[in-house]
Amino acid sequence: MKGILGTKIGMTQIWKGDRAIPVTVVLAGPCPVVQRKTAATDGYEAVQVGFAPKSEKRITRPQLGHLKKAGVDGVRYLREFRDYAPEGDTIMVDIFAEGEKIDATGTSKGRGTQGVMRRWNFSGGPASHGSKKWHRRPGSIGQRKTPGRVYKGKRMAGHWGVERVTVQNLEVVEVRPGENLILIKGAIPGMTGSLVMLRQAVKGAK
Repeated sequence: MKGILGTKIGMTQIWKGDRAIPVTVVLAGPCPVVQRKTAATDGYEAVQVGFAPKSEKRITRPQLGHLKKAGVDGVRYLREFRDYAPEGDTIMVDIFAEGEKIDATGTSKGRGTQGVMRRWNFSGGPASHGSKKWHRRPGSIGQRKTPGRVYKGKRMAGHWGVERVTVQNLEVVEVRPGENLILIKGAIPGMTGSLVMLRQAVKGAK
């Protein structure tokens, strides 16, 4: 399934006729092909690609040898795309076309430690009628003697964000091969400057 790596530039809007469309701008590619994996040698079909230049002084010896074997200069990121066999040695943004549906994967923004109301959208306690220091608390978290513990996965306060998030079926509004830019309708996960993985939509257009 075809895909490419990119960097999130930010959001803006473009006009299509009399309609303003909110878009996310992604600087995608060029991504050199580092390794081609086959069922005979690796047990599955995939292509490994790199993205974003990186000084060879900051790359470990094993990684540098892996890149030199493919004739690729230092790259910051290495990712695989299953069941994809590009024709050339470099993947460009023009593998996608306007109107195509894609899935965008990135790392969500970090929000630090948050309470249950912001993290899980709890309604909180009463705001008045004698309520004292109970406005944003989670309430009861368990039972009594049986089972005598808090169940795993209980929604509580804690760290929020910095998770791998995939948004599916986003529409490609425009592709600019000369600038290596792709404009995607709507928002995608991650902060400005973060790595984004764009892949052909697994569920297709709906």
